[in-house]
Amino acid sequence: MTPTFVLGRIAGVRVGVHWSILAIFTLIALGLAQGRLPEVSPGRAWWAYWLVGLLTAALFFASLLAHELAHALVARRNEVAVDGIVLWLLGGVARLRTEASTPAAELRIAGVGPLVSLGLSALFALVAWLVDSTAGRGLVSEALVWLAVINLLLALFNSVPAAPLDGGRLLRAFLWWKTGDRARATAGATAAGRGFGWFLLLAGLLLFARGDLVGGLWLVMIAWFLIAAATAEGRQAQVRAVLAGVTVRHAMTPSPVTVSADLTIADLLADPRYRYRHSAFPVVGADGRSPEGLLTLAAASRVAEAQRGVTTVHEVMVPRSEAVVARPDDQLVDMLPKMLSGGTGRALVIDDSGSLVGIVASSDISRTVSWLMTAPTGKHTPGDRGRSDTW
Repeated sequence: MTPTFVLGRIAGVRVGVHWSILAIFTLIALGLAQGRLPEVSPGRAWWAYWLVGLLTAALFFASLLAHELAHALVARRNEVAVDGIVLWLLGGVARLRTEASTPAAELRIAGVGPLVSLGLSALFALVAWLVDSTAGRGLVSEALVWLAVINLLLALFNSVPAAPLDGGRLLRAFLWWKTGDRARATAGATAAGRGFGWFLLLAGLLLFARGDLVGGLWLVMIAWFLIAAATAEGRQAQVRAVLAGVTVRHAMTPSPVTVSADLTIADLLADPRYRYRHSAFPVVGADGRSPEGLLTLAAASRVAEAQRGVTTVHEVMVPRSEAVVARPDDQLVDMLPKMLSGGTGRALVIDDSGSLVGIVASSDISRTVSWLMTAPTGKHTPGDRGRSDTW
């Protein structure tokens, strides 16, 4: 899930928001201001219902943010790289670049989210009781009760043992600990996720048949997300199993065509070497070996035509500090999540001396996986396949 815009950073974790969050925010505020609040506390001004409804919706998304932030912070403490958090239509997602190294780490990362939601539920319930005891029953106490209930439901739903929910991560941690095989554990959790998704889909269709269009649509949307996400996780697990033991050296394109950081965009686009074979190039310094970043033709083409003669590659490239970098002997499976979340879908391969020795594109990994799945076992290594010119 790619954020539409970034709110900023909390404890060093980037927080983004997808545009679809506006839909659920509006539905929650509308449901409270025009439904629940007037029903339980009639006779108030319309603006009071809307004010409390909007603030309650904002607190709900703050609760979601706290849930995902807990995942991200615990992940970092367990040496799992975190790309950021995205809030969207169906909740929130903590985007992790790498995976937990042990079942215990997986357990801690997955379990903290529901615990935070349970804690928030108890906190909202306590504050609601205090407000009700001192000021009497009113809009504020009703809003707090709603927040307590919704956080409790969030904790319970996320604890269902089905990927990609937190409960699915807990199930994977248990199966991983029990079998010692992360791939088999992931397959079990994703199968449970697909099964739960189909169950919700059937429940949603049943609600449709009974005339509950809103409830049915909501369940169908959740079911679609669970089935799609669980299927994607299952495929990723299969890829990781196939790539076990394969190093970056086996998939990379060695001695790639490079571009000088001082070259202008106009000269770059006019040179046939850079226009017809590849869509991205490692950027090197004056010595021709030290990588400074990565340039895509898409980024170069976005430079205004009038500025291309005075704009250098250095000004447009993704700097090395932000690019995905790997060593030739790194495990390819460990680099894959970084590449998928890196934006360019490529990684620069650098040896121990700091010199550029290759580049890896997503297409290289796809071809490596296809080759390994079709080649006769034990007769070749991935490095025996033909090299690609598309990267």
